[in-house]
Amino acid sequence: MIKSIILGVVALIAVSIFFASTFITIDSGQAGVMYKKFSGGTVTNESFQEGFHVIAPWNSMFIYDIRTQQVDLDMEALSKNGLTINLGVSVRYAPIASEIGFLHQQIGMSYLETIIIPEIRSSTRKIIGQYDPEELYSTKRESIQTEIFSETKKIIEKKHLLLDAILIRHVILPATIKTAIENKLKQEQESKEYEFRLEKEKKEADRKRIEAQGIKDFQDIVSKGLNDQLLRWKGIEATLELSKSANAKVVVVGGKDGLPLILGDK
Repeated sequence: MIKSIILGVVALIAVSIFFASTFITIDSGQAGVMYKKFSGGTVTNESFQEGFHVIAPWNSMFIYDIRTQQVDLDMEALSKNGLTINLGVSVRYAPIASEIGFLHQQIGMSYLETIIIPEIRSSTRKIIGQYDPEELYSTKRESIQTEIFSETKKIIEKKHLLLDAILIRHVILPATIKTAIENKLKQEQESKEYEFRLEKEKKEADRKRIEAQGIKDFQDIVSKGLNDQLLRWKGIEATLELSKSANAKVVVVGGKDGLPLILGDK
């Protein structure tokens, strides 16, 4: 009786192992690499897609996540002047689905620790070493980020991996250096504001100077064109116009300078 139970348990375990190694389900966002124990080893020219698969029980299926994944790294790097910079970097990556057979054969499932992280650290330290802390902290962060991405991408993609993005999350400098940089940036901003105000005042002064010159030119032109005869004539014209109005008036001819006078306006 006990022997039968033992045999039954062993048979059940054997069947479970058989089914587990024979009937394979590959979930969404995954791909499989076949290893044929007796006929060539790793299959590099074909990957197994999502769904249900039946394989020989002596073969093996290694399943890879081929979705875009992300890892956050914290690291130290030396700047151009030898200052230690602490960086937080986010990396988005994925296996190249059509090349996972080669990836499995050459590197294996630990490609993140074996390839991606070391290459990111190496490229980051190389690029950071070409810049001063101030450039990394303020003006050049985007271009530095792009350089690190380009440097790493060339190496990573030769290893059957896709590098989607590298993002610098934060930069931490020693407090004294950070304060010095912030003060310098503040002074530069204040200097730019002062220059802007000076330029604005200069333009306003130029405008007023041009306006005053225009008024002076106008007055010179008018004063040169005026004479007694013209003034008398204009006075007569004005008197005639006023005399045409409905209001009662007394017009006296022979006023000062010979101009008519209008009196008695009601």
